[in-house]
Amino acid sequence: MLKKIYTENAPAAIGPYSQAILCGNVVYTSGQIPIDPKTGALVPGGIKEQAEQVMKNLAEVLKAAGTGFESAVKTTCFLADIGDFAAFNEVYGKYITSAPARSCVAVKDLPKGALCEVEVVAVVEG
Repeated sequence: MLKKIYTENAPAAIGPYSQAILCGNVVYTSGQIPIDPKTGALVPGGIKEQAEQVMKNLAEVLKAAGTGFESAVKTTCFLADIGDFAAFNEVYGKYITSAPARSCVAVKDLPKGALCEVEVVAVVEG
């Protein structure tokens, strides 16, 4: 059975998709970009500020699904500039300490001119 996950503490979907889908005991998040859920605007600043907002948004989506970063099994990270890899990792590593499987790629563009986007697959215990 599929369950759509939604929280007001993360940006609403800007298209025909959900913030996350729970399938059995696995949650698949949509990619989060650095949108402030209160204003709907991209947060100002560079890669570190944007990565912080992305991780905060993901934490809220995972919380709404009944899990957290400690139960992540796979992340996919998208960077607008691979030169931001080290600075991005600095922020990412503060939130995700369980060392799940990960892919991190540079892409040509991200929605709204974001510098990074991250999606997570995590297990929901119990």
